[in-house]
Amino acid sequence: MPEISKDAQTALQKTTSFIWEVTKVVVISLAIILPIRYFLIQPFYVKGASMEPNFHNYEYLIIDQLSYRFHPPTRGDVVVMRNPQRPSQFFIKRVIGLPGEHVQIKDQRVYINGEPLNESPYLDDDVETYGSIDITLEPDRYIVLGDNRTESLDGRVFGPISQEEMVGRTWIRAWPFTRINHFKTVQYN
Repeated sequence: MPEISKDAQTALQKTTSFIWEVTKVVVISLAIILPIRYFLIQPFYVKGASMEPNFHNYEYLIIDQLSYRFHPPTRGDVVVMRNPQRPSQFFIKRVIGLPGEHVQIKDQRVYINGEPLNESPYLDDDVETYGSIDITLEPDRYIVLGDNRTESLDGRVFGPISQEEMVGRTWIRAWPFTRINHFKTVQYN
């Protein structure tokens, strides 16, 4: 059997050591990143105009997947959800109706328990909501609508959704840099 020179042994040891160090870094990185990605936060791109003027096509959002494990969604939260008709697709919508509430859309306005919903924190006063809904939501059922009411496929079409269909709420707009924003809970009057 041929002998390996000391230089070749040293080179082999350095290569093996380098590969081992890279492998450790990759394994540790995956052990940190994968749980964060699948259980805490997740990136999403906005596609389409259903949430304009508040969210535009190709904006990059970071979604908080953790908070709904501790408390239910609140009115005004912007959520990423699975399309109830095609679960492989995702929508971004705003939570409007909460469990147990009587939600109506009539006369181009949204009513909650008979009172008009003040949507001025996120919509212009002249925005009209077309369609017709008259439903009392069951436990764990929510009505979601897009902010661009004329361009949105939302609860007016597919009806109430469950909390399980919600991937999470928008947390940060990370792109474009000129519109970076941390989203807070909407305060209604």
